[in-house]
Amino acid sequence: MESAPIEIGEVSHYFGEGTLKKQILFDVSTRIDAGEIVIVTGPSGSGKTTLLTLIGALRTVQKGSVRILGSELNGAGARAVAAVRKRIGYIFQAHNLLTSLSALQNVQMALQLHGTGRREMRQRSHAMLEAVGLAERVHHFPGQLSGGQKQRVAIARALASRPRIILADEPTASLDKQSGRDVVNLMQALAKQEGVTVLLVTHDNRILDVADRIIHLEDGRLSSFTSAVTSSTQHMMELLTQQNRKGDLSRHVSGLPVESFAEMLRSTTAECQDFLRVVTLSQSEAFESMLEQTLEAFTIKIGEILAADRVSLFLVDPVRNELYSKIAQGDADRPLDIRLPLGSGIAGNVAQTGATLNIPDAYAEPLFNRSVDENTGYRTKSILCVPIFDERDTVIAVAQLLNRKDGQPFDAADEARLAEFSASLGVVLQSWWRMSQSRRGTPSGQGARAPGEAPRP
Repeated sequence: MESAPIEIGEVSHYFGEGTLKKQILFDVSTRIDAGEIVIVTGPSGSGKTTLLTLIGALRTVQKGSVRILGSELNGAGARAVAAVRKRIGYIFQAHNLLTSLSALQNVQMALQLHGTGRREMRQRSHAMLEAVGLAERVHHFPGQLSGGQKQRVAIARALASRPRIILADEPTASLDKQSGRDVVNLMQALAKQEGVTVLLVTHDNRILDVADRIIHLEDGRLSSFTSAVTSSTQHMMELLTQQNRKGDLSRHVSGLPVESFAEMLRSTTAECQDFLRVVTLSQSEAFESMLEQTLEAFTIKIGEILAADRVSLFLVDPVRNELYSKIAQGDADRPLDIRLPLGSGIAGNVAQTGATLNIPDAYAEPLFNRSVDENTGYRTKSILCVPIFDERDTVIAVAQLLNRKDGQPFDAADEARLAEFSASLGVVLQSWWRMSQSRRGTPSGQGARAPGEAPRP
């Protein structure tokens, strides 16, 4: 597998010595690819900044592997560490500007470390300050700038050297909505156009849509974002249950001394804030979009693994009594829009019966509908089509492969593997559907039901 800019393996980290020694990170492992934007969430004190500083070669690696831009940092010498640091742009909560230098000079200072020529250094510093909205403040000193403006200078300084990795700790915390959006859009452009890898710690729900992936760090352990939502929901429910076990909550609260009530209120408020934060994140458009992208990427990858020329994913629409293509590859991977009556054609038959069909010769099969071939000019030879079930064993979708690339029909091993992949694909599909419905609010009437869900009387 090709090396990624950031590869972390079983990293643990400790602060203090002897009886005061405390473990901050526990066997953290992850990989972040070139051009990928990864957002790290988690409560204060969970180890997010420690992780960022280890990746940024700003802290000595104690245990595990931290491989950055091809260089192993665990045990690395000072020269190797310095070489890695030069290729990273750092954006932390403390802007750390030199008060005796103007905004322009603060940005230029970073470029001096890279041996940039004076003329280019000035041009790039001007351009980056303009990009973060400070074109009219280039000659102002930090004491003449607001907190948000200082942070933008720090961001311009980090980006001016065109780093291969950007490490950002709450980069939009002191910015208004538009300024924060401008900054993350700039990071996103660098990531996509120049392959810059971005690792960003934030509590700002407004910028989550830039992420390719969201990971969660809590109590020094890395988990999926879904685990964070589940954990927070469970914690909230346990808190409410414990409080109600004490008897009538109103009576209990009324008898509390002021200090005890204040502490209980603070505790409940903190739990509610954490709960609302993760629920808001989980219901965001960004999370829904990531699920949809995951669904598409996984479907296409399944087709590649099974060496199929084309792959399609059809969803069941019981209201209209038809199948419609969620993913269907056409020429040059252009998507096709296909709708089929349930029971019609191979995919429609599989959706209706729930039985896999493996057709070695499509044109010799009476169920095969030639109209798509006739409309597209494609020549279907062999077809493998499997049903996708929900947790109630209802068919909600159909996965279909066309034409094995070696010219041979699909075999029993292909059937078994596609069935296995499709079972997992069904879970992702249901997650995406429920997310899209809950985020919009489940409407009544046509189109509100999940794929494959029978109409209710």
